Amino acid sequence: MIDTTEADDAFKNRCANAARTLAPCVGYFIHRIAFDAVPADDSLEITLREGPHKPDVVISLANVHYVSVAKGADLHGFVDEISLIHLPKMPQLWPDEAADMVGRFGGLPELAWLRIVGPIGVDVVASLVTIYSAMSDNKASADQTI
Repeated sequence: MIDTTEADDAFKNRCANAARTLAPCVGYFIHRIAFDAVPADDSLEITLREGPHKPDVVISLANVHYVSVAKGADLHGFVDEISLIHLPKMPQLWPDEAADMVGRFGGLPELAWLRIVGPIGVDVVASLVTIYSAMSDNKASADQTI
């Protein structure tokens, strides 16, 4: 018999791990936002950069259901707050704000809600999320020979 408990929680766990990875990104700057709006394969990538002492972080989201980016003129995109929240399938509840962004229906998969708060506000709801973290320039320049 196969234990499906882990499989059932896989996306929820992925969201929790992504949230932990993103938590130290407060104070980073939004370096780049790229959105591909191809109907069958839409995706959004956000690159966060702090400087040479900390690694760049790329947030990759696919199967995007909602995107909002708010930026005033001449504002720099530093991150005051960042969160990634798991949005479960029906009938489990979502936060009211997420429910206002995406209409819910029976066939909707589990989703991830990325929220970045700062001079540039970003909200994205998607069904796939991956976080990439580069090595910092300082660590990369260190001799790694054994």
